Amino acid sequence: MHDERGKWVGSAGLRKLGASAKPPTNGHFWVGSVTKTFHATVVLQLVAEGKIALDTPVGGYLPKLGLDRRITVRMLLQHTSGLFNYTGDLDPDGTWVPGLPATGKEWLDNRFHSYRPEELVRFALSKPARFEPGTGWSYSNTNYTLARLLIEKVTGRSFYAELKRRILRPLGLKGTVAPGNRTQLPAPYAHGYFRYHDAGQWKVVDVSRQNLSLLAGAGDMISTTKDLQTFFSALNGGKLLPVKLLAEMRKPHPKSDHPLYGRYGLGMFVQDLGLTCGTVLNHNGSPPAGYAALMYSTPDGSKTLTASLTAGDAAVDIAKDYPKMLDGLVKAALCGGQAGSQ
Repeated sequence: MHDERGKWVGSAGLRKLGASAKPPTNGHFWVGSVTKTFHATVVLQLVAEGKIALDTPVGGYLPKLGLDRRITVRMLLQHTSGLFNYTGDLDPDGTWVPGLPATGKEWLDNRFHSYRPEELVRFALSKPARFEPGTGWSYSNTNYTLARLLIEKVTGRSFYAELKRRILRPLGLKGTVAPGNRTQLPAPYAHGYFRYHDAGQWKVVDVSRQNLSLLAGAGDMISTTKDLQTFFSALNGGKLLPVKLLAEMRKPHPKSDHPLYGRYGLGMFVQDLGLTCGTVLNHNGSPPAGYAALMYSTPDGSKTLTASLTAGDAAVDIAKDYPKMLDGLVKAALCGGQAGSQ
């Protein structure tokens, strides 16, 4: 937590099952879909430099993929392309269409498999689109894997090289990595676990090591709560994008209403917490299992809340308990009261 009173950092729980140490407050963790905000920022920096146009077809930059020519850069960043989500998606009639192994025991057994971004996109393109480009909203990891390919094509450099040049080095973010096929978190870190039912028994597996090339561009980064706080505060404080493009980033799509996070702009959610608190900006995330990230800010970047969560070893009813806990934490942190970064 960071506000006008300064910084508050804390941790609770255990660093590792069977041990007594608390999670490190400077620990590294898999941040999941927070990755999308970093990618959207780099794309918009390239827009500011005239190297990418927001409303230009993506296929013009990436002609070999055979994308629908109606899909624009903006549609990728706002999830309005209609492209199938390669980790699984719903048909328009509500039928679940499985994707690449990204949940459950199937993911667990496959968690060290390496994927190439083009492979993920081509898998998605082999499935029918959810809707005509620009006519609806649907959260799809495919959009941000394409955003990574777009960045690399336009710059001629790897995404990680551009990330370091544009964001990590200027802001002094030393704990943030785009790891590629790397499976090991840098020390220090708290262990994350996956709990599953097998042969009539509950089993728990340490999934601190996992290959997140499965979510290239969409959820594969590693960071720390301090780095996320510095990044999100700088972004919303106007230090990374021109005013007009930051405003575009915060312009939510009307069909994108999420019960927990608000409406989606370009790489971030815009949430109205009512008269007593107003608008907060956020993008949370989690890889397939073991970890989760929270990243919140007031519009001027002066108040932030970032958190690292590990899970998987207890029978918690997430659907029932998490929304209420999250709402209380965010309001305590950003609408007055005490909360923390852990």
